[in-house]
Amino acid sequence: MTERRVPPPLGGHSKLRVELAYGDAGLSVMLPETTTVVAPRHPVAAPDAPAELRRALSHPLGSPRLRDRVRPGQRLAVAICDGTRPQPREAMLTALLDELEGVVDDGDITVIVATGTHAPPSHAEVVDLVGAPLARRLHVVGHDARRPDDLADCGVQGAGVPVFCNREFLAADLKITTGFVEPHFFAGFSGGPKLVAPGLLGMASVLVLHDAARIGSPEASWGNVVGNPVHDDVRAIAAAIGVDFAFDVVLDRRQRIVRGFAGELFAMHASAVEFARSVATTAVPALFDVVVTTNAGYPLDRNLYQAVKGMSAAAQIVRPGGLIVAAAQCRDGFPDFGEFRTLVLGAASVDELVATIDQGETRPDQWQVQVLARVLRRARVALRCEGLSDDEVRAAHLEPVRDIGARVAQELAELGPGARCAVLPEGPATIPYVAPVFPAGGADRS
Repeated sequence: MTERRVPPPLGGHSKLRVELAYGDAGLSVMLPETTTVVAPRHPVAAPDAPAELRRALSHPLGSPRLRDRVRPGQRLAVAICDGTRPQPREAMLTALLDELEGVVDDGDITVIVATGTHAPPSHAEVVDLVGAPLARRLHVVGHDARRPDDLADCGVQGAGVPVFCNREFLAADLKITTGFVEPHFFAGFSGGPKLVAPGLLGMASVLVLHDAARIGSPEASWGNVVGNPVHDDVRAIAAAIGVDFAFDVVLDRRQRIVRGFAGELFAMHASAVEFARSVATTAVPALFDVVVTTNAGYPLDRNLYQAVKGMSAAAQIVRPGGLIVAAAQCRDGFPDFGEFRTLVLGAASVDELVATIDQGETRPDQWQVQVLARVLRRARVALRCEGLSDDEVRAAHLEPVRDIGARVAQELAELGPGARCAVLPEGPATIPYVAPVFPAGGADRS
């Protein structure tokens, strides 16, 4: 956990170069030297990633080894993340296949891309997700939340969620999830049970799971998995579906594997969350007037829908009425798939965004709009991107920015002496919070 205090400049003109996670290549910006850099603790990547994955699979938590649970001829379904997540899918699937070698045939394994409400992948996207050799070797299908024929009714679970789950996953003799664990802006943490809910659910289920009441709860927030109405229902649904084995990783800032976790779904996820929390949670002593943030680079910053996460992270430490400057490439635009674009552009103001949400019936992608509206009610948001025009950025209730350093300098000059600036170079990979008195074992203030 790192909250780095930079000494004040001698002449008032010193600058600090900060490398922001942006697209594939990153983005270098010059900020005032007094800027506070708020970043996760950087764990060391595993020196031998395949060996680390084998270690996790050979020492599962709360479960026998997977190879000891499988019998020849059984059908296996393996859920993986879609293209909006930086899961090392090829490496993890290869490790699973090595674990199962000589026990099951490749033809008995179906890999399901757990898209949630995102668009199912094309064949070319499947090849990009798992690599050409595995795409040829395995049967890979994309989940489609909008195809009722692909879903099976699993009753009402949790706090009144009607559960319709991917039929192919349910039909498997062994159901396996794979993913990665990082902070999540309303479910607490990703990975684990989220591969099932919302990953493999139908639209009707997701609309209830992500309704305005759940998303609007103060407990539905970064890093919170206790009493969080979204996470509670996610866990209840995954328990009802019955995952037989789970396999997750935690990644470093360059999306390299740091540590693997495997075993019984909830035991595995609890251990991964504990580790991820120790890496991501960062305290700061006070709110800031300006916060620069990112969406952790590609693929997380591939569209504006996803970029809301980085804005939400910054909102945790910006003062009311302050400025958030977000850097997200948005190579896929809004995107066009789903209703996020329609909902955002259909409102003439932030108040209209809120009114749309308050009207009751949940619409697809409404949850992301609800979080965006919450951020915009707290602070102004400027966006540095490439995939949207300035007019589109303005229509989304944001301010277009070309030069982040110049925009920050302008804002601080207008505020005058004493104005405070922070930067989250890795955006939502960090869980920042205000703690005037730093906790024991808390942020590194060096």
